[in-house]
Amino acid sequence: MNLLSHRELPDFIVRQLGLPLPGAGAQSAFAPELSYGRHHLPPPQDARRAAVLLLLYRHAGSWRLPLTLRSDTMATHAGQISLPGGEIETGETVEQAAMRELAEELQVGTDDVKLLGLLSEIYVFASNFAVTPCVAVSPSRPAFLPNRAEVANLLEPTLVELLDPHRRGEHQIERRGIHFRAPHIEYQGHRIWGATSMILAEFLALVDGAGTRDEAGSRDEAGNREQGPGMKQGAGMKQGPGNRDQGSEMSCEWEQR
Repeated sequence: MNLLSHRELPDFIVRQLGLPLPGAGAQSAFAPELSYGRHHLPPPQDARRAAVLLLLYRHAGSWRLPLTLRSDTMATHAGQISLPGGEIETGETVEQAAMRELAEELQVGTDDVKLLGLLSEIYVFASNFAVTPCVAVSPSRPAFLPNRAEVANLLEPTLVELLDPHRRGEHQIERRGIHFRAPHIEYQGHRIWGATSMILAEFLALVDGAGTRDEAGSRDEAGNREQGPGMKQGAGMKQGPGNRDQGSEMSCEWEQR
């Protein structure tokens, strides 16, 4: 069964989120040079908290997720590719913040959006944000209407495209006279790099191999998660702070549409 195009993919993801998360082992493959592992350090006391949303939806026979090209007028990470998200406001949960930001940036209703679980927290030291990624699913493609004050363009890659090793590369970045390499995923002429690519790397490590193996084959004889050919992980599969037991308890039972 090819889960990368099948309606049962959300159920598979819920089960994967119930296992120890890949965490830094997967994220580090896309860490820019000179990061020195800072994305995985405990965030400082003054770090701001933020949430982003990986929203899955099935369209034209393939599972996709929305990425946004941030407006050049944004205060942080202007002109970069990102996931819908932003700072968590007082009194909000991570999940509530992710849903609110989705509605604000892409102006879609969230009543039909179902949360599947959380990925590992990542510290974006360049802007001092501790970011928690949420994974959710929509029963159909939302009627996206990008908020032009925040979003310059909307990208809708398929999971198969994001997993394609031929889209992997690296480019040079210059900051304050310092040049360094940054791994990226290329899509429609855009480079997805930095924290966004690191978050995607962990998520793709969860779904990698879903197109070539069934549920019974998702773990090896010793009970460990097997590594697929598309996304390579580090040797250690470590429990990330975003991993929650709730993932193993949730049953998506996704409607066959």
